[in-house]
Amino acid sequence: MNFVTVSPKFQVVIPQKVREMLGVKAGQKMTVLAYDNRIVLIPTRPIQEARGSLKGMDTNVERDEDERV
Repeated sequence: MNFVTVSPKFQVVIPQKVREMLGVKAGQKMTVLAYDNRIVLIPTRPIQEARGSLKGMDTNVERDEDERV
């Protein structure tokens, strides 16, 4: 288990193993969430990395009449 210490400026250092596992780089943006008495850091990725991630998804979904163009 990894532990960190909050500095007097409320900063923490992400342990090296976790940074390497998630591919976190210096200067990268993170989304911060407070959830169920926890602090969650989610690495923000460029939208280009999502390209092709929904390959094979069925896009033929029936929509309501008022949603059709």
